[in-house]
Amino acid sequence: MSAKRVYIDYLQDIVDYAEKAMRFVQGVSYDDFADNEEKVFAVVKAIEIVGEAARNIPKSLRAKYPAVPWVQVTGMRNKVTHEYFSVDLEVVWKTVKEDLPALRKTVRQMLDDISRQDVQS
Repeated sequence: MSAKRVYIDYLQDIVDYAEKAMRFVQGVSYDDFADNEEKVFAVVKAIEIVGEAARNIPKSLRAKYPAVPWVQVTGMRNKVTHEYFSVDLEVVWKTVKEDLPALRKTVRQMLDDISRQDVQS
């Protein structure tokens, strides 16, 4: 039986899977990415997990971090999960190259903030 997951676990998932997606495309051109089925599948799956994890963050915590585009993050998850047949690889590429680094940075800050609050409590 697995342990019950809490929102900190989901925040860590966002960081971990954003990093994985970014690592999967490191040193790779868009064309090489788009032509590599394994890389595409790996990146899309990582984005799906990031979105699913974001969906599990309590609304009250999301409200404290309005800089995170929560709706877009979960929307991307919905797109790659339910509309997998029409995923635009250029959008996936832009997400990994431009959006995930900022998301990872902000979620790391969230984890640091939570850790500091726990220490002060």
